[in-house]
Amino acid sequence: QVQLVESGGGLVQAGGSLRLSCAASGRTFSSYAMGWFRQAPGKEREFVAAIRWSGGITSYADSVKGRFTISRDNAKNMVDLQMNSLKPEDTAVYYCAKSRDGVGRAIRQTYDYWGQGTQVTVSS
Repeated sequence: QVQLVESGGGLVQAGGSLRLSCAASGRTFSSYAMGWFRQAPGKEREFVAAIRWSGGITSYADSVKGRFTISRDNAKNMVDLQMNSLKPEDTAVYYCAKSRDGVGRAIRQTYDYWGQGTQVTVSS
């Protein structure tokens, strides 16, 4: 069983920054890729970023590329998402997710455990 707990959400003005963290339980954390997704009201949950098990390869949605950075610390079972230059359209509930394998894809169905989500609100 894996448990994921996100933290770090909040209210920020456009152009500001937030850092989200995800604490994971489970001794096999380092074997799996991890991802961040987000869901705005009335919209589908969408991919934001992913990082492979080793941390050496990352991928991002085009909408956040160059502004967001995903990182992980396997010794601490943590995955972070640094969000800079935030825009009102980044407003959403952000979810941390564990991949079914070590690759980390942009497809929701390839993730099997999810956190409860943390709200990010960007004001204009």
